[in-house]
Amino acid sequence: MTLTSTQEHDELRATVRRFLTEKSPSAAVRHWMESDQGHDPAVWRQLAEQLGLHGLALPEEYGGAGGGAVELGIVLEEMGRVLLPSPYFATVALAGQAIAACGDETAKARWLPAIADGSLTATLAVAESSGSWQLSDITTAATRDGDGWTLSGTKMFVVDGHTADLLLIVARTDAGPGLFAVDGDASGVTRVQLETLDPTRRLARIDLTGAPAQRVGPDGDASAYLRTVLDLVVVALAAEQVGGAQACLDTAVEYAKIRVQFDRPIGSFQAIKHKCADMLLQIESARSAVYHAASVAAEGADSLPVAAALAAAYCANAFTNAAKENIQIHGGIGYTWEHDAHLYLKRAKSSEQLFGGPATHRARLAGLVGI
Repeated sequence: MTLTSTQEHDELRATVRRFLTEKSPSAAVRHWMESDQGHDPAVWRQLAEQLGLHGLALPEEYGGAGGGAVELGIVLEEMGRVLLPSPYFATVALAGQAIAACGDETAKARWLPAIADGSLTATLAVAESSGSWQLSDITTAATRDGDGWTLSGTKMFVVDGHTADLLLIVARTDAGPGLFAVDGDASGVTRVQLETLDPTRRLARIDLTGAPAQRVGPDGDASAYLRTVLDLVVVALAAEQVGGAQACLDTAVEYAKIRVQFDRPIGSFQAIKHKCADMLLQIESARSAVYHAASVAAEGADSLPVAAALAAAYCANAFTNAAKENIQIHGGIGYTWEHDAHLYLKRAKSSEQLFGGPATHRARLAGLVGI
């Protein structure tokens, strides 16, 4: 399956890039990553109200634009280019996709319109103390309580989990794992922001002690549905990683043109040429992998697990390598706090492990194809 960029896709990319170039320059990123709030509320509203990006990949009947993983991937790629500090990834790429795919019309009607208009922030919590996103490693317990449920356990590394209005928690029932919605301010919920490597993306620990919850999605063992959600999530992250990697390449090439040593631009040296060429090859291959995975996701094809695992493994490595090489090409200035190169390396390393490292995804890919 292949993806051909349409005029609408090109216009979407151009619009988002213009907006983010204006609203999220380096100075703004540094300001908001160090603020208590962590993001610009004005930009958050404009993304929803002026650009309609919150509902881009949500069904039209719930206030969305009816797009899918392809359109969402374009937006996330552009956000990755500028390291946008925003709850967009958690709310739209994680929680929004999870609810849209759940098949639960009550849940969709309750939360998707609020996600689409930007009035609700949300996130998805899967990993626990081990950091694993494997459903078999889930220990958070869901217990029947009359017509509802209560949850007990601890979730770790939850993207924007300390501020999200809605928490979607993967927990284990007697029948198997399921997805549950918890109000962020509900009784029995304690949230703590974690100290993280990447200052542009905040993570949290969520402690649940008999927290009231509502079941979302299929009853019983929801493993099949949850695996689909996790595939959509890693494809979304891979798209963001491609954007970050491209920004590193662009920055490195521009610097190689203007930095002069021995009366020559360093870009004329063979060693620098080879670094940039290798980065370009990796990034274009990563882009092909994520575009293919997004198109598979949009079609709902059975090959999504394979495409997602491939994109997740390759794009993570491509971003990390590009971020490292960007620093190497910049030399001493690339190691300083004043230069943004270190911010991209921190995002790359953090994202690399966020939903399971490349080795985890390669092992899964090998199992899927029978190696």
